Amino acid sequence: MDTLTRAFDELLGRASGPFHFRLILQPVMATIFAVRAGIRDAREGHPAFLYTFIVHKDSRQNLAASAWKDVGKIFILAIVLDTAYQLIVLHAFRSLQTLIVAVTLSLIPYALFRGPAMRIAKLFPRRAADGA
Repeated sequence: MDTLTRAFDELLGRASGPFHFRLILQPVMATIFAVRAGIRDAREGHPAFLYTFIVHKDSRQNLAASAWKDVGKIFILAIVLDTAYQLIVLHAFRSLQTLIVAVTLSLIPYALFRGPAMRIAKLFPRRAADGA
């Protein structure tokens, strides 16, 4: 139980420690990439991202590749920054905590916002380039 308490305290400590700006910046960047991908999905007529990923097993590999292309750099940056935080503040490396932070800051916001962005984009269809 002591290990869980320590891990929880260390995860919460990131909110006030060095590099705390990333707790806002990285989810915002992931959301921006999700909105861009959602608009692209709307233009190409693709179904909602998260729903399709969960329900249609045959589409998962393509969707995962698409998501990684969009948000992979943010995920890697989250790992690098959290590793630096841990080495500076904790003087240790906790791989599970790094994974939790990276997923929370990059993949979750991306997955949550891509589908709604696509639905909103479908409400505002693009006008044809010829002005019609």
